[in-house]
Amino acid sequence: MKFSSSLFGINGRTVVMSGGTGVLGRAIMEALLDAGANVALLTRDRAKGDSILKSFGSKTGTGVVFEADVLDHDALTRVSKDILNQFKRVDILINAAGGNSPKATTSPDQSFFQLSEEGLRYVSDLNLLGTILPSQVFGKYMAEQKEGVILNFTSMSGFRPLTRVGSYSAAKAAIINFTEWLAVHMAQEYSPRIRVNAIAPGFFLTEQNRFLLTDKGSGNLTPRGKKILEHTPMARFGAPDDLIGAVVWLLSPASEFVTGIVVPVDGGFSAFSGV
Repeated sequence: MKFSSSLFGINGRTVVMSGGTGVLGRAIMEALLDAGANVALLTRDRAKGDSILKSFGSKTGTGVVFEADVLDHDALTRVSKDILNQFKRVDILINAAGGNSPKATTSPDQSFFQLSEEGLRYVSDLNLLGTILPSQVFGKYMAEQKEGVILNFTSMSGFRPLTRVGSYSAAKAAIINFTEWLAVHMAQEYSPRIRVNAIAPGFFLTEQNRFLLTDKGSGNLTPRGKKILEHTPMARFGAPDDLIGAVVWLLSPASEFVTGIVVPVDGGFSAFSGV
């Protein structure tokens, strides 16, 4: 393959994406629309999704909001038919929905033994089942058309369990394992032109982790936030746009022989031994 402008091109591709209303997902979604992809945004909050797409202004690609919960298989199946009617095919699935909750996080006021079943299930299901169920529904179309790309979101805590967030870390580790399993399964059982990979963002300030990394009153870094930066060789938190290059590479023809991998985007956190 010779280098050409189309090597990293995703123009005209149909992308189904969850988690697009979050800080990181929003930046990725806008970049995909700029690149000419058509994005079917899965969200439980149609008004919020519509507002975000409207804020982007005119783009090369087309974005449409589809209301569905990633934990509702029947709802995903119904909305998949609407997406097919709108865009005719599904080329890419991005499973970016996920996150943590204070209800599943230990603290001086809440020990591991006090974490509620509700909080633990919420975090575990949102991250793991919220990746598996869309992969079932939209991966089926890829199996039928014999090609497609699935991109999952894991985390640094999937490689190295972080203190306080046991349920989140366990779920993100499971996504790594599931990504590897699904990559092999789709290639062997359906088509080697179906690829499954993941990215593992390092530490980005989002609405879901801000309470762990910054002080609510002053906005200064918490001891945890300071420790993270001390173990990040680039000495900063990631910016949402830092994810775009890796995402586009994994979605584009440039990575057509890449499947079953997890790409850290972490400022060197995973490479640093601390000494």
